[in-house]
Amino acid sequence: MKKLISLCIIALLSTNILFAQATDDNEIKIEQEGDTLKLYIDQIGFGNKVGGDDASGGSPSNMSITGSGLEFDLDFLGNSNILFGPVVSDDSYYKLDFTGDSNKIDWNIGYIGSTDDSNINFDVTGSSNQFDLDQGYALSAERLNADLILIGSSNIFDVDWESDDLTWDFEITGDSNNINTLQKDGEQSLDFTLVGDSADVDINQLSGTCVSGAGNTCSSPDANIVLDIESDNAIIQINQKDAANDS
Repeated sequence: MKKLISLCIIALLSTNILFAQATDDNEIKIEQEGDTLKLYIDQIGFGNKVGGDDASGGSPSNMSITGSGLEFDLDFLGNSNILFGPVVSDDSYYKLDFTGDSNKIDWNIGYIGSTDDSNINFDVTGSSNQFDLDQGYALSAERLNADLILIGSSNIFDVDWESDDLTWDFEITGDSNNINTLQKDGEQSLDFTLVGDSADVDINQLSGTCVSGAGNTCSSPDANIVLDIESDNAIIQINQKDAANDS
């Protein structure tokens, strides 16, 4: 059985929404504008979607969430589920839990505007998932705290954070995961833990504070990477530079 749920929310005051689905091939379409929204979604099943317009006839379209002081809590349980769409919001909290295989995320925070003071928490348990995460796409964001815990194998992560004052904690347990992460602008910190074999990891960290080049007047690039690796046959490439690509 297939259900299509459309949410159009214009909230001027605090709003709480709790929604749950427990069958297959369901779709939740979201268009939201307003501040201090609390949105809780549980989807259980196979082939479910959270996004914009009806995607059953073709490519999925984006959801639309704008406002400040938002709290977004999404729990996916099942396989081959999809989350897609941009969020434009300052001072907001995002918690996303995925349990299952072959799920797909295309998630952009700050697609057309600012997205300062964000807290993002991802917990993923499963294999063969694909995640494309972006923050600060239109304007460089400020004060991002991001945490991701992954347990599973053969997952693909492409993560771009363009944010001043970024703290990024990434823990991976599993084999044959492919990770590509970019940190750009301002002060950057990455704490990366890997337990598992045959990983392919590409880390790019560009600090925005040493525009004149680290070889000249820049004494502190404000970029920090801490690695804790327990792995055989892993490939790890690190590119750490200042904004002018001089360090």
